[in-house]
Amino acid sequence: MKLKLFGSTLLVAIAALIAPANAEVEELRFGVVGNVRSDHGDITRGKYGALNAEIDLVSSSPDFLNIIGSPRPYAMISTPTAEDGVTFGGVGLLWRWEFADGWAFEPGFGYIVHDGVIDNEFAPGTPEAAAFEADNQLLGSRDLFRTTFALEREFGDRVAAQVYWQHMSHGQILDSGRNQGLDYVGLRLAYRFDPDSAD
Repeated sequence: MKLKLFGSTLLVAIAALIAPANAEVEELRFGVVGNVRSDHGDITRGKYGALNAEIDLVSSSPDFLNIIGSPRPYAMISTPTAEDGVTFGGVGLLWRWEFADGWAFEPGFGYIVHDGVIDNEFAPGTPEAAAFEADNQLLGSRDLFRTTFALEREFGDRVAAQVYWQHMSHGQILDSGRNQGLDYVGLRLAYRFDPDSAD
C-alpha cells in the first residue's frame, strides 16, 4: 500500500510541477516532524509516536497564479521512521512574506492522500473498538486538505531553516463523519537552487 501511495503521489507531484511551462523547481526541502495532537484537539503527544521524514520540491510561481498573490506550487512526501505512523504525500501552494531582514512567514494550502486509518473496523461499543481507537486517529477520508504555517530564517543566499506546523483533515468537505485529523510540528532545511528565488 505504501509503495503504491508513494508512486501515485510522486506522479501527481511531478505533473503538478512541470505542467506550467514557465515554472521551474527552485527549492529542495528536508524536514522531520512529530504528531502533536490528540483526536480531541488537545495539543499533546499524538497517537503516532514515530517521527516522519519529509521531502518537498517547491517551484517558481507560474504567471496564472499572479491573481492570488503569486504562490509557489509544491509537491511533498512524508513517511514515518517506524511502522507506527502515517505515510502521506500531495501538492499545494505556498505564499511567502518577508517581515524582517532574513525572516519570513509562509502559509500554505494543499491536498494529500495517505495510508492512515479512516474508520474503526470493529463494532461500536466493543472493547476491541475502544482499543483500536485508543491507538489510531480516525481520519474519515483517504484524501485530506493540508494547511501549513512556517517561520523561516535565512542563512545566506541559498540555505534557510523553518519551524513549521501542518494540519490535515477533510473538513467535512471531502467526506463526512469521522474527522479526527492529523497535526504535526517540525523543523526543515531548504536549499535554493536559485539564490534569487526567495525575493
